[in-house]
Amino acid sequence: MDLHILWFVILGALLAGYAILDGFDLGVGILHPLARTDRERRLFLNAIGPLWDGNEVWLVTFGGALFAMFPEAYATIFSGFYLAFMVLLFALIARAVSIEFRGKMHAEGWRRFWDWTFFGSSLTATVIFGVGVGNAIGGVPLDERGAYIGTLSDLLHPYALLIGLLPAALFAMHGAIYLFLKTSGGVQERLGRWMWHTWGLFLFLYLVATILTLLRYPHAATNFQRHPWAVIGIILNLLAITNIPRALFRQRYAEAFLCSSITIACMVFLFAMALYPNMLVASNDADRSWTIVNAASSEKTLRIGLLIAGIGMPFVLAYTGIVYWTFRGKVKTEEAGY
Repeated sequence: MDLHILWFVILGALLAGYAILDGFDLGVGILHPLARTDRERRLFLNAIGPLWDGNEVWLVTFGGALFAMFPEAYATIFSGFYLAFMVLLFALIARAVSIEFRGKMHAEGWRRFWDWTFFGSSLTATVIFGVGVGNAIGGVPLDERGAYIGTLSDLLHPYALLIGLLPAALFAMHGAIYLFLKTSGGVQERLGRWMWHTWGLFLFLYLVATILTLLRYPHAATNFQRHPWAVIGIILNLLAITNIPRALFRQRYAEAFLCSSITIACMVFLFAMALYPNMLVASNDADRSWTIVNAASSEKTLRIGLLIAGIGMPFVLAYTGIVYWTFRGKVKTEEAGY
């Protein structure tokens, strides 16, 4: 396989891994204000406490791979969207701080402040990720050197904001199913209702976003015409989405979580197919777009990077598997917890 294509696939896999794993704890943050008592809020935090920082390793790995393998696209994205990335970085930091600082004092005001910080930073980070996807699909203005020439307001158009809300609903559903699996009692009963509500909201936004994408950016479907096999991703996505309520109705909650994870992976696949072979689309002139070829490092660098990835990724997978196995089962609110 061509190394450029292979690294595009690897980046997609890293992004899918991050979205699936960090998606449910971002979803927990979005659902956090719905917890009624301090015990329930601690229960939510304890459910993700041992996992959230390890989940973000996938995002760091994705960023490092993008920097090393496609430096031209990385430079344009991070320099052109600098303010947006600073807001994203601040949100991720605030989210981490709120998780760790909330339990340091028992004062109600102190905990309430960090509770809302946790919610706000989780929602903000998720929406920014989605807005980035919306702009990547629609394209952004680039000059003859491939540098971004727009403003921050140009990134916040209605379509991008709609796509920003889509992962927020998806992650909220993903987080609700995860919390249902980790809790019991009265809070679990209410989580059962949240799973249905968030699934309905996600389905509505998914249908609206799909229709608007096909109407406004028909080029997003071009690769599905060129590569008919890619329709498998669409079919799998639809099957996973429609099987979630079926699994919930039959009380197969682990199956629902698996389908939620497959839905996220398929969404990343559809995004990659809409983007390929581009890394960043120029909306004003297609010839100025950064592709997997003109944005890539040398072939030698791609080969060395592949070797490093082959050595490092098994350790990441092993660590992730060990942590999830160690902290399996129902969560409790212990004094030493969050």
